[in-house]
Amino acid sequence: MPSVDAGAIGQPATPAAAPRIAPRDQRVIWLLLAATFVVILNETIMTVAIPKLMDDLHVDALAAQWLSTAFMLTMAVVIPITGILLQRYTTRQMFIAAMSLFSLGTLSAALAPGFLVLVAARVVQASGTAIMIPLLMTTLMTLVPPAMRGRTMGNVSIVISVAPAIGPTISGLILNFLPWRWIFLIVLPIALIMLLIGMKFVENVTETEKVKIDVLSVILSALGFGGLVYGLTLSGESGGASASPVMLWGSLIVGVLGLAAFITRQLLLQRRDRALLDLRTFRFPIFTISIVLMAITTASMFGVIIVLPLYLQHVLHLDTLSTGLILLPGGLIMGLAAPFVGRLYDRFDPRVLVVPGSILVSLVLWSLTMVTEHTPVGLVIAAHVVMSLGLAMMFTPLFTAGLGAVPPHLYSHGSAILGTIQQVGGAAGTALLIAVLTLQGTALAAGGAGVDAAQAGGIRAAFFAGAIISLFAVAGSFFLRKPADSPSEAGAFAH
Repeated sequence: MPSVDAGAIGQPATPAAAPRIAPRDQRVIWLLLAATFVVILNETIMTVAIPKLMDDLHVDALAAQWLSTAFMLTMAVVIPITGILLQRYTTRQMFIAAMSLFSLGTLSAALAPGFLVLVAARVVQASGTAIMIPLLMTTLMTLVPPAMRGRTMGNVSIVISVAPAIGPTISGLILNFLPWRWIFLIVLPIALIMLLIGMKFVENVTETEKVKIDVLSVILSALGFGGLVYGLTLSGESGGASASPVMLWGSLIVGVLGLAAFITRQLLLQRRDRALLDLRTFRFPIFTISIVLMAITTASMFGVIIVLPLYLQHVLHLDTLSTGLILLPGGLIMGLAAPFVGRLYDRFDPRVLVVPGSILVSLVLWSLTMVTEHTPVGLVIAAHVVMSLGLAMMFTPLFTAGLGAVPPHLYSHGSAILGTIQQVGGAAGTALLIAVLTLQGTALAAGGAGVDAAQAGGIRAAFFAGAIISLFAVAGSFFLRKPADSPSEAGAFAH
């Protein structure tokens, strides 16, 4: 009989055997998933709390934004370093370090006597979060056979995409009844419990090697990724109007030059297998396509996470609790859909999911370009739910196909690159949409439009920019493929 091409669109792939994950490995995976959900939740949980923090700590809006900026900036600086740290230290050591940092940061934030201490606490929190994401990804790719990665990565999608989406909802619910410090006081015991459980049950599942850390690469990475994310964040704050031009352009120039120097340094070091972030992962086309699509998709998601609440509160004049509840169904849809998407990935070509998913996201962004100050809330909820479903159809295939395309010895570097791209993409998407919103809204107000009409016009322009970008994701989705299961990968699952 003729062989069947399992890579054809819509054609189910028939696995040769039914692989299983050892109970010990399953326990490690679930502990990492639960811990990662807790730490990632904090990336967006502060967005709704900014007004109350401004009043309580007596700071202006520009200063208060540092609570989110510092978190994102720290993530962008630390994540690239984790690629080599995961090779040097054991799974258990990295888990304890990540959750200890996160717990210390959470405790410091809850007890912070002033604004500067709170910002420093957010930096410590972010350091733990930045370690946990690549640790989860690398461990999964090491322990889970290729035929089961889709359903397992579906659970990762719940963590990485749903946690940021529901962060504002949880924050809104807490702030409706309790002071802002309870955002951290509620999370702290959960983090400590996860730390204690992990200290007892997380075992070492990866092999370590005494690789030397190149200090110059660490410095260039911090300048490159840190400068780029900070510059993008500044450009997004009030369309860059509130930022010093010297600081704004200086940060972007430092970021671009630092990134160029960092890449050059890695290309030289990887010849001797000493790169801080091994860029040979980009030699695999499927990984490169996945990374590009992930950057575009993350930019769209974070842009909407920021812009949609502004529309609901500033144009439709809803309170923080109502805003959080309106965004909740979309987050739940992402969580409910992710496991099913993962199972479909294991059976079918990823284009079956990614192509329609990217089209759904794009269609929603185009529909949001028509919102006004009179748009019914029900339509906004429906748009957000459909977009969340589209994102759920994209994230799992992109994670799984991208990391599955690189050989096992590059898993840690691929995971670090994926996490870094998410941070840079999120910062870029937020900066672009907020800058367009501000510039268009200001122009409309100067032309005589009312406050609500000017805000609505700026938001329509922001979504228009996002819709244009989404078209690149639609085009790129047709080029994604499922990576072949190589013999070297199969050998990584023998325990």
